[in-house]
Amino acid sequence: MPLLIVVVGIAILFVLIAVFKLNAFLSFIITCLFVGISQGMELSAVAQSIQTGIGNTLGFLVVILGLGAMLGKLVADSGAAQRITSALVAKFGEKYIQWAVVLAGFIVGIPMFYSVGFVILIPLVFTVAASTGLPLIYVGLPMLTSLSVTHGFLPPHPAPTAIAIMFDADIGKTLLYGIIIAIPAIVVAGPLFARSIKKIKGSPMKEFYNPVILKDNEMPGMAVSVCTALLPVILIGLSTGIGQFLNAGKTKTIVEFIGNPMIAMLISVLVGIYTLGLSRGKQMKTIMDSLASAISGITMVLLIIAGAGALKQILTDSGVSEYIGELLRGSSISPLLLAWLIATVIRVCVGSATVAGLTAAGIVLPLIAGSGVSPELMVIAVGSGSLMLSHVNDGGFWMFKEYFNLSVKETLSTWTIMETSVGVIGLVGVLILDSII
Repeated sequence: MPLLIVVVGIAILFVLIAVFKLNAFLSFIITCLFVGISQGMELSAVAQSIQTGIGNTLGFLVVILGLGAMLGKLVADSGAAQRITSALVAKFGEKYIQWAVVLAGFIVGIPMFYSVGFVILIPLVFTVAASTGLPLIYVGLPMLTSLSVTHGFLPPHPAPTAIAIMFDADIGKTLLYGIIIAIPAIVVAGPLFARSIKKIKGSPMKEFYNPVILKDNEMPGMAVSVCTALLPVILIGLSTGIGQFLNAGKTKTIVEFIGNPMIAMLISVLVGIYTLGLSRGKQMKTIMDSLASAISGITMVLLIIAGAGALKQILTDSGVSEYIGELLRGSSISPLLLAWLIATVIRVCVGSATVAGLTAAGIVLPLIAGSGVSPELMVIAVGSGSLMLSHVNDGGFWMFKEYFNLSVKETLSTWTIMETSVGVIGLVGVLILDSII
């Protein structure tokens, strides 16, 4: 019976979001109420469980995502994103243009939300394609592959960070494993796949082709742009790596403190305020107003994650998670594969990668303790499944279609295959790493 309740609950979530177009946060809360009441929980207990789930999920995450939005805004407004892309394109040349935009998408994609990175980089892709005469999809798809992979696999992005917190996974290790798996996923689903679809001729719609290109003297230098954009990754990565070789003591405590995602993000934002703002003559008030607008832009993302946290708590408190855990423990299927499959099914039904990942994480949470599987790899397995089979119920599908002026059929044969390739290669990478570590 508990399993049936979960299935019906996910169906309700799907219908509310996809059919009735209800806000995802409201849909999550309604689903929580259904699952909790159907499981026989007291009404007061259901309300308390929802409150606890939201509080536990956002307590740490709100700081990470807030600081991440600020850093992304600094990178975008200062022209650092444009500098990185322009410099890489000039350095790589037309022959290796795909690798230039892949690297640009990866560097810019780490500190930025997917949709922000998309909007910032697309005009530059249009400009590069027009100046080189290369097909737009050939140039653009590899960059979007990088953005998609960073969105699905790597902290400090919302879903992987939230899932890592749910699974009690080490964020530094999650980032390290994610980058290892991201490289082949980006290479295969990006440049290699794009070379096979040169016949599809995308073209930028006039409404979207109005890039604001800064002059050279208006942008920060390449070194400053790259180092500031990647500073969170550098700090977390160095802390994780160096910490392995240090014995317990004050030095290790300091290293681990600096590598704490919250502290790493705070340091990065403070550095960015200077390197991308104050040092370039901007007034503090102007910078702070810009950062405030960045925070307002992530409010709904935070609420959606909060809703998923509430559902996870309801599943736990009502006994559903324990019941599902007992069922799955007897299964011969790898927990990693199972997590990937569940995330894939929810992704196909609901559309949102974030919703799919967080919902799947709540369902498979009991497997972490019972199976001994790496929680870091479980994060990436769920993230890989959450990117699978993007189609007409996914906002990213329509962004790609409209910006590149494609038909639905052409979008399915380019965007959907790219996303699915990333998801499959991600799973393969997870299973290979699982056999090694």
